[in-house]
This record gives sequence, C-alpha cells and structure tokens, in this order.
Amino acid sequence: MAKPLPIRAQEHFKLQALGIDPASINFNNLTLASDRYVCIRESRDGKKLAAIVDTTNTSSIMRRTITAGAITLHPEGKILVLRDGRQAQLFSLETKTKIKSCMMGEDIEFCKWISSRILAMVTSTTVYHWPLEGDLEPVKIFDRLANMGKCRIINYRASSDENWMVLVGIFSQDGRAAGAMQLYSKDADMSQPIDGHAAAFAEIELDGSSSPTKLFVSAVRTSSTANLQIAEIAHVVGNPSFSRKVADIVFPSGFEGDFPTAVQVSPKHGIVYMITKYGFLHLYDIETGTCIYMNRLSGETIFATAACEATGGFVAVNIIGQFFSTCVDEANLVPYITDHLKDPEVALKVATRTGLPGAEELLVKRFWKFYQAGNYIEAAKTAATSPGDILRTPQTIEQFKHANGNPAPIRQYFNMLLENGKLNRQESIELVKPAVAKGRKDLLEKWIKEDKFTLFLSFEDIPKFLTRDYVIVIELECSEELGDLIKSQDFYMAFTVYFRANVHSKAIVCLAELKLYTMIFQYAERIGYAPDYLYILNHVLHLDPDGGASFAILLVKNESGDLVTLEKIVDVYMAQNLVKQATTFLLGALNDNVPRHAHLQTRLLEMILKHDPQVAESIFSSKTLTYYDRAAIATMCEKAGLYQRALEHYAEDGDIRQVLAHSHLLKTDRVMAYFEGLSAKQSLASLQEMLDANMAQNLPIVVQIAIKYLDKLAPAKLIKLFESHKAFEGLYGYFGAIVNTSQDPEVIFKYIEAGCKTGQIKEVERICSENKHYNPEKVKNFFKDTKLTDPLPLITVCDRFDFIHDLVLYLHQNNLYKDIETYIRTVNPSRTPAVIGALLDVGCDKSIINNLLMSVRGDMLIQELVDLTEKRNHLKLLMPWLETKVSEGSKDTEVFNALAKIYINCSNDPETFLKSNEYYDPNTIGKYCEKRDPILAYIAYERGKCDMELVKLTNHNSMFKQQARYLVKRRDLDLWAHVLDSTNLRRHFLIDEVVAAVSESQDPEEVSVAVKAFMEAYLPNDLINLLEQIVLKPTAFTDCSGLQNLLVLTAIQVDKAKVMNYVKQLDNFDAQDVADYAVRNGLFEEALVVYKDNNNHASAMNVLIEHG
Repeated sequence: MAKPLPIRAQEHFKLQALGIDPASINFNNLTLASDRYVCIRESRDGKKLAAIVDTTNTSSIMRRTITAGAITLHPEGKILVLRDGRQAQLFSLETKTKIKSCMMGEDIEFCKWISSRILAMVTSTTVYHWPLEGDLEPVKIFDRLANMGKCRIINYRASSDENWMVLVGIFSQDGRAAGAMQLYSKDADMSQPIDGHAAAFAEIELDGSSSPTKLFVSAVRTSSTANLQIAEIAHVVGNPSFSRKVADIVFPSGFEGDFPTAVQVSPKHGIVYMITKYGFLHLYDIETGTCIYMNRLSGETIFATAACEATGGFVAVNIIGQFFSTCVDEANLVPYITDHLKDPEVALKVATRTGLPGAEELLVKRFWKFYQAGNYIEAAKTAATSPGDILRTPQTIEQFKHANGNPAPIRQYFNMLLENGKLNRQESIELVKPAVAKGRKDLLEKWIKEDKFTLFLSFEDIPKFLTRDYVIVIELECSEELGDLIKSQDFYMAFTVYFRANVHSKAIVCLAELKLYTMIFQYAERIGYAPDYLYILNHVLHLDPDGGASFAILLVKNESGDLVTLEKIVDVYMAQNLVKQATTFLLGALNDNVPRHAHLQTRLLEMILKHDPQVAESIFSSKTLTYYDRAAIATMCEKAGLYQRALEHYAEDGDIRQVLAHSHLLKTDRVMAYFEGLSAKQSLASLQEMLDANMAQNLPIVVQIAIKYLDKLAPAKLIKLFESHKAFEGLYGYFGAIVNTSQDPEVIFKYIEAGCKTGQIKEVERICSENKHYNPEKVKNFFKDTKLTDPLPLITVCDRFDFIHDLVLYLHQNNLYKDIETYIRTVNPSRTPAVIGALLDVGCDKSIINNLLMSVRGDMLIQELVDLTEKRNHLKLLMPWLETKVSEGSKDTEVFNALAKIYINCSNDPETFLKSNEYYDPNTIGKYCEKRDPILAYIAYERGKCDMELVKLTNHNSMFKQQARYLVKRRDLDLWAHVLDSTNLRRHFLIDEVVAAVSESQDPEEVSVAVKAFMEAYLPNDLINLLEQIVLKPTAFTDCSGLQNLLVLTAIQVDKAKVMNYVKQLDNFDAQDVADYAVRNGLFEEALVVYKDNNNHASAMNVLIEHG
C-alpha cells in the first residue's frame, strides 16, 4: 500500500472545457485575482473580451467587451482594471460604470492588487500604488533599481502592513531565465537588489514573542545554485530573533531550464509552497526551513497561482488550462515528517504550532523527560502547547499539584496555559475553585474577558443569553453545589453550571435574576421543563417590582398561549400592594386591545384615574384601549378633573355642554377636535352655552372654534352670537382670521369696527393701509363719527383715497393740529401742499399754518406748495419757511424762485437778490417780472443769459441801451447776427445804442466781437460810424492799428469822401496797405498823401507819373 502523502491536490476544471480560447491561456492574458476568480483576456470574432470565471460556479462565465491591451480583476471580482499604454481605468462590473482613471507618464508594464483597496502599477522606471477609495491619484512608492531595468516584471507583493514590498522580474541570461528582485522598505525608504525568481511575505508566532515575527521568503535558481531563503525583516525589540534559513532547492535531472515561479505561504500551517515553471511543488517548514516534500504536480507549465485562505494552500493554472488546488493533508502532515523525514524536532514544532495530530508519542516522551528532570517550566510549556488532549489531562494537573517548587509548579502550569490559549473543562474548574474560595471575582473577570475559559453549552442559543463582552463556555462535571458556589461571584457562570447539572429550576432563577426573561421560555421549551411561573413571578417582583412587568407580560404573551391568567397576575401584584407596577403590567398586557379584555380595561382605567390621572391621559392619547365602559370612565374623568376626556366620553348633549362650561381648563386642540364631529346647529348651541357660562374665560376658545370651522358656521350667525354678548374681542379675533382673504366690504368694515372698539388701533391702521376691498367713504365717516382718540386710521384712509380736504376740515374743526403735524411730518410729507391749501381754504390761523410748515422735514413738492399758496394769494405766507430752508443749506430752485417772487412783490430789495443769488431760475423769474417790472426781468434774464427772452423784453419795452450793453458784454456772434438781421425792425434803434455801448467798453474782446458782428451783418456805414466813435475820439482803442486800418479801408469801399480826412487825421494804420488799396480803388490823391507822409517817395513818384 502506498504511503500517505502530506498534501492533497485536486483538479477542478479545464478552462478549454468552459469555452476559453486556448490561445488566451498564458501569462500575458490570464490572471488569478484570488482563489475565487480567473480573469482571461481573449479575442472572439475580431472583438476583445474580458472573460471572468467564478471558480465556485463555472456554469456561467461573465464576458465583457473591452478595448484595453491588458486587464486585471479585483480579488472580490467586482472591479476590472483596464490598461493600455500609459492609461489605466477602474471599471465597476456591478454598476457597469467607470469608477476613475489615470494617465501615467510612462507605459504601465504590470498591474496587481496587493489588497482589496490598493492596486499596484509598475512602469518602466517606477512603482505606484493607486488607492481605490475616492478620487485619490496613484502615489509613487519607489523607483526601480538598475537591476530591474532589463527585467520582465512577473510579480509584485507587499507585507500585510504594507511597509515592505518586493518587485520580481525575469530576464534572459546565457540562455536561461535569470531572476531579479527589488526589496523595498517603506519606513527606511531604501531598496535592496536581490537575485531571485519568486518571493512572499509571511508572519509567524515564535515562542516568547509578544507580536508576530515578519519574514521574507525568496526562491532563486542561478547558473550554479538554487535555494529557498527565509529571513526576518523589521525585527521588533523584545521578540526573539529569527535566524536566517537557507534551504537548497533540488531540481531533477533533465529540467535544467526549470526555475521557481511562485512562492505561497500558508498562515494556517506555517508551510511554504514553492512552485516551479515545469510544475514541481516543494514544501518547506517556515520555522526551520526544512524541505518536507517535493513532487511534480503538473506536466505542463504553471504560470499563475493564488493563495487559498480556506485550506491554507493555493490554486494554480497551467498552460493547458487546468485549474487545480493544493493544500496539506492535515491528518498526514506530521506523521509524514515523523516517518518519512525522521525529524522529530520538526514534527514537534509543526504539531505544536498547528495543533495537527501525529506527534502524540513524541510529546508525551518530551513531557516526562522534562518533568522527571525537575524542569517544570519546560514540562508545563510542553503540556500547555500540546495539541488536543494528549497531555492536558487531570493526571497532568495532579502531577503539577504534587510537584514541589518555588513558584509552585501548578501555578507555573496554569500561567503557561493562560498564556497559550483557552483552558479545557478540567483545567477551568481546577483554576476557578481557589479563585471562588478566595472571593477573587476580579480574577474570574480577568480570565473571562481575556477569553481564557472554554465554557461551552450544548445548544446554540444559550450563549446569546449572555450579553457581556465575552462568551462564557464551560464543559465540566457540574453540580448544584458548584453552581451555588459560583453564583455568589457570577450569575452567568452559575447558570452554566446549573444547566450542565440539570438543576433547571435554579438555572431558570439565574436567568430571572439576570433579567433574561425571554430566555426562560426558550430554555424551558428546549429542555422540556415546566417551571412554576407564579413562584418565579413572586420571586421576580420581590427582587425587582418595577422591572418585573416585562416578565409578567411574557407570561401572557407566550406563543403557546397564556402561561398564567391576567387576573392571577394582577392578584399577585395587588397582594404585594404594587398598584403602580400593576398598572404598568396591565398597560403592556392589554396593548392588543381586544373585546374580551373589556372588564380588565375598565379595571385598569379606574385604578389609574383614582391614583394617577395623568397616566390615564396618556392612555387616552395613545388610544390603545377602546373596549372599556365609556360611561363609567366618563364620570370618573370628570371627577378627576380630566374634563377633556370626559367631553370625549360623554354621549348626551347635556353632559357635553356641562363639560364645555370648563373649556378654559381643556386643551384647546382637544376642544377644537371635538367640534369637528358636531353639526352647525350643535356647534352654535355649544358656543352659546360656553359664552353664557363664562364669557371672559371661554371667549378665546370660542373664537378659535369659529375660525377653524368657518365653512361650517355661517359668519352672519357668528356675528349675531358675538354681538348679542357684546363680545367685540370675539368679533375682532374671528374677523382677524378671515379679513386678509375676504373680499366682502362688510366683513372688513366689521373687523375695523371691532378693532376700534377693542383698542386695536395699529391693526385697524394696517387694514386701512393694505386692504383693497373696504368702502373708504363708509370707513371714513365711521372714523369721524367715532371720534377716535388716535386719528391715524382716519388719516390713513383719507391719505390713501385722497380725502385730504375732508381730513383737514375734521382735524381743524377738532383742533387736532398735532395730528395734522404728524400727518405731514411722518405719514406723508408730500401731502403738505394739499394740507396747507385746505387749511387756507378753511381760514386757519396763519401762525398755525406757519408752525405746521416749520415742522415739516420730509420730502414734499415745493413747487406744488408754492403754486397752491400763490393761487390763493398767500405766497408771502411761505417766506419764513423758505428763508429757514435757505438757512439750512437748501439749494432747491423752487425755494429761491418763491423767495424771488415774494421779494419782488414786497419790494424787498429785489435787485440785489436777483443779481447776487445763483439758485433761482432766471427764465421763470424773468417771465414773472416782465409785466411787473421790466428792469427786474432784464436783471433776471441777464443773470441767466436768457438771450432770446432778454432781446424780446428789451425790444418790447424799447430798452435798447440795456440790450446794446448786454450784447457787447455777451460777446456772442450768433446773438449779434440775430439782432442785426435785416428783419429786425428795431435794428436802427439798437445800432445807435451799440455805438455808444462799444465806445464805453474797455474790453478789447467786446469791441472786437462787436466790430466783427457789424462786418458779418454787412453794415459798412454803421461800421464806419462805430469805428469813428472808437478811433477818432479819445478812447482806449484810438491808437489801435487794426481798427484804424478797418476804418480807412471800409471808407475806401463805401464812403470815399471821408478817406482824405481819415489819412490826414490818423497815424497808426498800415500805410502801404492803405495806399495800395486806395490806388486800386482810384483814390490817387489820397494814396499820394499817404506815401508822402510816410516818406515813400518812390511810390509817390510812381503815382504822379502813372496817374498824374
């Protein structure tokens, strides 16, 4: 018979048989995301597809069309990594949407998920980690070393804490596949180049260590050697050191090209699986580095592997598509090491570490060897770490009890047991006995919370009873006495002991004392036990009167029917005088609200109404009880002062109205709700009685009822009801609810009327200001007749609807000038003109009007005020107010126009005002003065440069002197052109005055413009006359060469007879120009005189010769 092997291998399926294209089964197109999924990139009918095989259900293969050049599946099979060149994308297979994508700076050569949340990506120069969560971008981890530059990357792995990473690649060297690795430490930020083909990280618990030891496992085959190396990384201070292990890898003859392709480490067994390209499997013990087993698994190349967590082994795919799994045979591993390898030390280590069978004899021998030598620590360690019950027996405990030493060997043994895991049944009870005897509950708590006890029950629900943060499990020979002992320290543990000892009555009492009432019934049903529930209830109520109700409820709510009648339970409560608790229980017991409990519902409510009416109120509110005697309860509610509930329970109208008399003691919403079910007639009758009984206290609720039930209760009847009781507050409140939505003028008027009678003047004013539907004439008259103490509502109506004259007349007649002042000061200053006009019309005293005017500070239409007073010939009345405005800095034109008119009418030095003031409108004032005083009009027009108006005024009033002076000073050629136009019938009058005005001027510009105007108007004779006055007479411009030239040249053109006189009299003209011009115009004698006087004899001789 063949010897048992230490492994089990099984083929699960062939990918070809599942329809996978054989050409796609290779390293480039197939990846093992985990032992659950195989992901293949294949081509079908010219399309690229991602095929995903669920290894637990191969009947349905998921395929998705892709365009990417490479794909990698998430270990959980929900996310597909698509990459092509520099681009990578994460795609959700569940939602069929892109999760996120990235663009790298270089082509992505290799991708692998190192955990469920991190994707590693390797480019030609760098390694990146790309977190799955959020929008995080790939993070650079380290740069590839030079030794990795020539490699094809075949693997990348990280330690469990992601502080260590290794990059693995192969390259061709001397005709063989050489391996190179880069080991990187994140904490040190350093890399180390290593020769190797495959690697993995692992953790192992060493004896005496406080935390796991991290290991790095690598395999390599060079041209001369092949070995597996196991080395510690990131040593933790205080932990024992792990010595580096190097084990030779033996390759069979004929497989010179074979090399390691994968290393998988089993955390479950501490076994290293090393797989080669050509299908060989090597098993190593991770702690010693011992090669346990070697054999060929596959005759074809294995190119993909993944760990299998369930078995502690691995799964693999070979080049022909076989998917198979391999793991250790737990029953044969230790015997194989013992029998085949003949290495008891390795066998003991594996058995102790994994708890696998096969080393029992070795362990017993070792224990007795240490024990007999007095080495109790090692003996205790051997026994405590032995698997199963090989050494952990009562005999072993007894051996340590009888052994002498300091500290006591039995204590050393128990300490070792506590350090190495849970205690078995006998160990647990032996440990507990002295702790209980000494009252050391703290020790029990410590051991239990550290989960050191292995206390266990034979059915699965009992541990759920125990609501602590630990699970108590006991497997021991229990007794009632032991339960009683432990109960003094811990009910949980005592319950377990009672249960195991079949002392069910005390077990149930423990559950009751722990308040695990539901568990009592489960326990009794499961074991077929019938407790005395009335006894238990008495016990519970004695210990916990308040909390016992939950247990009592369970007695009558049991799935199999009531275990005790409600009446008996209530009797138990009442026997202990637990009235409050009895009501609490009945509330819970009767919550199903069924007719058969009517008498109990009545009993409950009577108890509550007698002892605690407020609790009854909450019951009524929840409506959980509905079958009680309503008539009896109604009477009790009224006696208890629960008038609202009495109202709800009474059926007779007389009883109801009797309760409604106390509506001020009722909750408003309840009373409102009650009226919901009444007819309009009943409602009005009830409201009548409420007002009759106590109008002052009941009126507010009556108003609220009237408002809520507007549609049911006719407004006319409600008005009659309120008015019959002179309840104007009620009318006001009632109409207040509808006035903002009503379009009935009468409703709004009634509201205003009620508001006035209740003193709600501000609200009345608001309605008058905002409402659009009342009759303003009627409201105005009502206000006048009522003679409000505050006439603001009247003011508001009159202002809004333009009853200004009526308002002013009313206020004037009642001497309410303060209110007039309020109106024009704060309400509407713009109405001031109309108010002043009305006051003038009614003959109000001028001082009052002045005082009112002086009080106005807001904006108003000044011009309107001026026009109104001017129309009534009382403009002068405004003078103090206007002058005050000026003193306050006003620059309003209307103010100064009005002052100008007043000063003109009063002859109050108007000339000075018109000449000096710059704020009045000259045009307006000029027109105002034209018929009153043309001189003043002229001043205004002159001040404002009102050219056309001034010309018209001076023409009409023959004020040519003023017009001439204005023209000279104005220096406006367009204006000159207008007045010198031939159509101006008064031009000749003006010209005479202009000559005088120009001769008086000292301004060269004025003279120049005037001369130019005459020239442009072509008035040469008038121009000569003008120039003679300027040049020939002594003026500021007598010696002006330009004017002398102009005079002589003009005379040469139009009045030659004057030329000889001019050239003899003038001496500052341009002689050459004038003489030459005279020659051209035939005035030879005059030219000869000019030449001679200026010593131009040559020109003079020429004139004589040519024209003599």
